[in-house]
Amino acid sequence: MQDLCLRTNLRCATGCAGMGISMRIAVMVSGGGTNLQAIIDSVKNGMITNTELVGVISNNKNAYALTRAKENGIDAKCISPKDYESREVFNQELLKAVDAYEPDLIVLAGYLVVIPPEMIKKYKNRIINIHPSLIPSFCGTGYYGLKVHEAALERGVKVVGATVHFVDEGTDTGPIILQKAVEVLPDDTPETLQRRIMEQAEWKILPQAVSLFCAGKLSVNGSIVTIKE
Repeated sequence: MQDLCLRTNLRCATGCAGMGISMRIAVMVSGGGTNLQAIIDSVKNGMITNTELVGVISNNKNAYALTRAKENGIDAKCISPKDYESREVFNQELLKAVDAYEPDLIVLAGYLVVIPPEMIKKYKNRIINIHPSLIPSFCGTGYYGLKVHEAALERGVKVVGATVHFVDEGTDTGPIILQKAVEVLPDDTPETLQRRIMEQAEWKILPQAVSLFCAGKLSVNGSIVTIKE
């Protein structure tokens, strides 16, 4: 079993709370940043402790998430594939920007760009993602945003939800950390279902997963994540 005692510049997920050392968190987001806001609020209200939000990166210069970051004193920058001559150069610049924050944990909070393989390898079990379904349902390539909720309603499922998982080389295939179910209502539209999943699931389990990581309470054994008491 692999404990997530993950050291960056002598910081340790298991020992930080006792040492009074803050975990450094970088958040990557493409849109409005409501999940980013949930993390910011959870740090402010003490639900997440021993944590410093050191940077926000977006691929979209118009993402409101960048405004949320700046309003809360968090460094924010846009790194878009459109600004580089190739995906290879973009990947290099993205990894360089991430490395500059020296993060202990990277949070993908609605980030719609494929993560470079070298970044996944370098930050193994240190990147988490929020997905708006109960994985393995309605996940993988092509399932993002409203497409997830449209597919769920078309299939006629009675329960949906959200999942926080570690990121691996696949799409939504990494070890699952937390899941929370949400009931589908008879008059739901993709928009109303999306909103209720955010309110009842995403904004709750993403900060919780960050808190568990920063407290050193997660361990991974293959595809299984264990939460320590």
